[in-house]
Amino acid sequence: MARIGDLDATRPASEATPADMVRIPGGTFLQGSPERTLDWLESEGQAFPRDWFTDETPQVPVTLPDYLIDRHPVTVARFADFVSRTGYVTSAERAGGSMVYGDYWEIREGACWHRPAGYGSGLRNRDDHPVVHISYPDAEAYARWAGRRLPTESEWERAATGPSYRRWPWGDTWDSRNANTAEHTAGALGDLAAWRTWWGAIHAAQGPMPQTTPVGAFSPRGDSVDGCADMTGNVYEWTSTLAHLYSPDTRCDPTIHLVMGRFRVIRGGSWMNFRYQVRCAERLYGDPTGWSNFALGFRCARDVAAVPDADDNGR
Repeated sequence: MARIGDLDATRPASEATPADMVRIPGGTFLQGSPERTLDWLESEGQAFPRDWFTDETPQVPVTLPDYLIDRHPVTVARFADFVSRTGYVTSAERAGGSMVYGDYWEIREGACWHRPAGYGSGLRNRDDHPVVHISYPDAEAYARWAGRRLPTESEWERAATGPSYRRWPWGDTWDSRNANTAEHTAGALGDLAAWRTWWGAIHAAQGPMPQTTPVGAFSPRGDSVDGCADMTGNVYEWTSTLAHLYSPDTRCDPTIHLVMGRFRVIRGGSWMNFRYQVRCAERLYGDPTGWSNFALGFRCARDVAAVPDADDNGR
């Protein structure tokens, strides 16, 4: 089996932007949520207290150079090509299973990128869906092979929100037609009990099969101002950033403090979430040592100076 490091190659630089990537112009933007968004979250009747979201505050200015980011999350077909060419074995395959949600979160035996609901499931007609059950090492390995890298949290948020704050990539007004979320597939979901009824019916009929949609299915109406798709919903996405608070004075839920400095930041929300969980500034955190689940994927980024010729692995 080839080692990923053996497949790295020196690639000539070019200023051309690959067709599957978006160039984000450099500049300064405010990362995080304003207090008015936390006020709105409290008024929504959602299940979490205000302290669950205060890790999004205060807003902080971040300056970035020009960079490139994938237009879409990495698909099943692209990940399958990577595996075919390298013989790579994912964390879930080595562990014998990955996390899914039934009545609660649990490890499903056999669940992995090509068996998303465990043994007996498969990927029929899912080549253009985002790949799931991807751990942080899996995402890094693919990105390295493709001549790319994982985006930082700041790069991810800037690509989602644009140069100025937006609650969702298209603006501050929720529209369930713009993204693959639970509220798109189930209609209005007033509370967690309604969500459990919706998911319970799907689970009874299909098992824990991810309800992903083809990447770009909600374009252009759900795209960011720079043209990035699926930044809201479909799958959660890894970033390279180590969990941290924007300010040492921030007070937040004690469980959030436990992962600071240890976990990596996850962004974007997924097909199984409500509107308040798929905002541009929403932060979650994942164990980077091999953990994965059936709603978690990734997209790649690249420095502008590192754009390869059109025949590289990541085309």
